Amino acid sequence: MKAAQITKYSKKFKVEVNDIPIPEISDNEVLVKVKAAAVNHLELLIATGSVKLIQDYKFPLVLGNELTGVIEKVGKNVQEFKVGDAIYSRLPLHKIGAFAEYAAISADAIGHLPANLDFVTGAAAPLTGLTAYQGLHEQLAAKAGKSVFIPGGSGSFGQMAIPIAKSMGLKVIVSGNPQARERTMAAGADQYIDYKTENYWEQLRDLDYVIDTLGPSEFDHELAIIKAGGRLLSLRTGPNKRFAEDIGLSGWKLKLFTIAGAKYDYKAKKKNIQYHFIFVRSDGDQLKKITKIIEDHGIVPAVDPTEFHIEDINEALHFVAAGHPKGKVIIQF
Repeated sequence: MKAAQITKYSKKFKVEVNDIPIPEISDNEVLVKVKAAAVNHLELLIATGSVKLIQDYKFPLVLGNELTGVIEKVGKNVQEFKVGDAIYSRLPLHKIGAFAEYAAISADAIGHLPANLDFVTGAAAPLTGLTAYQGLHEQLAAKAGKSVFIPGGSGSFGQMAIPIAKSMGLKVIVSGNPQARERTMAAGADQYIDYKTENYWEQLRDLDYVIDTLGPSEFDHELAIIKAGGRLLSLRTGPNKRFAEDIGLSGWKLKLFTIAGAKYDYKAKKKNIQYHFIFVRSDGDQLKKITKIIEDHGIVPAVDPTEFHIEDINEALHFVAAGHPKGKVIIQF
């Protein structure tokens, strides 16, 4: 089968498309014939070695974290899935490999493809869906009647996070570009701030939660709008001691993350705010709940119209790195 691999971490990485054997499956896995795989910034972070302290890989490594496909074989312990089922998945972090014609995936990391999505749009859903679900339910422990603000939330993450937050009874405020206002409000947002004409930190006060998608440059502004006792969750700013403890790191890695996140923890603590960082994990049970939300709300993730195939993987990664896709970038098989 064709698979897109790297042989080492490098800031100037090059992905090679190689012919490798179709993987064997264990008793708890399924073999999936891949139909589509999404290309994310996470692939860039993995290829450059930026996340090797969280997850270090053996080489050669098949890249790719989320996919859709059809089950071709099931392990003898697998009960909920059968040959022919259409599925989607955020692959387990320790065993990625979506950029290949076949993937062996643990059955507890997959979900049935939502009925309203095809293989291409479905490939854009699991990573952002699980990030939003885990962020709201676990990191923020968000409660009904509270308020959440998502700066830069008019993109693919917001598409999933808004309906999930609304299903939990939250008031949702989003900032983004003016072109996305109508689509974002239709997704369920209660208020929309046009970042080109308004500064959200001048408009908002005393919010319960903020989910940061923009990174360190917005940290102080985000803290300024959260009430004492509130929580700030970042997808971009960086890990801290709490994150290291949550994923079970110890020793020098725990110390390193404690030092790396110290300035953010200090600033947050001064305002009696908890700072959290998330690195999303696979979870098939949560995908079931996300599938229901996708179907109930008719969510169809935005996908960039550029058509890529596995031979175009380097071009697709550079396209994502440039930062101007009109939705998720998808590799089609």
